[in-house]
Amino acid sequence: MSIRPIILALALSISSSALAQTTAENQIVGTWRMMSATIDPGGKNIAAYGKSPNGLLVFTPDMRFVEVLTDADVPRFASNARGEGTDDENRMAMSRNIGFFGTYTVDEKGEFSGNRVDGATFPNWVGSVRTRDDLRLIVDGDRMTEQFRRPEGTEIRIEWQRVK
Repeated sequence: MSIRPIILALALSISSSALAQTTAENQIVGTWRMMSATIDPGGKNIAAYGKSPNGLLVFTPDMRFVEVLTDADVPRFASNARGEGTDDENRMAMSRNIGFFGTYTVDEKGEFSGNRVDGATFPNWVGSVRTRDDLRLIVDGDRMTEQFRRPEGTEIRIEWQRVK
């Protein structure tokens, strides 16, 4: 019996267990449903996406994400055609709904560490990079809290529930 295969097997075993200790499971991967969203301008705590917030946040294992946040109470367009809304209809839809996607990172503990927006319904976000200093995602079991500040200082807080 050769000792070489035994040493190789032992070395692989040690290196794989060391890797497992330094790289934790990605805590945010999966699909999340928005439970609530609040905005706090000047100390007020109001619903950010109306009384019926509706949204999904998906983090894929290949480090991509998509987030869509909607206010279910936004009135339908009278024309029934997306490109033919009135100024008021378009303004309402733009101000109370958002969708964006891109890539994300997690740290060695599997916690969210940042993202980059590759596309968005709000064009100013395209190309933006946020770190956990700008955006916090805190997971507690099957619940996740998202917190960030708008450029003018208004704080947003979104509560998510993992979809099983």
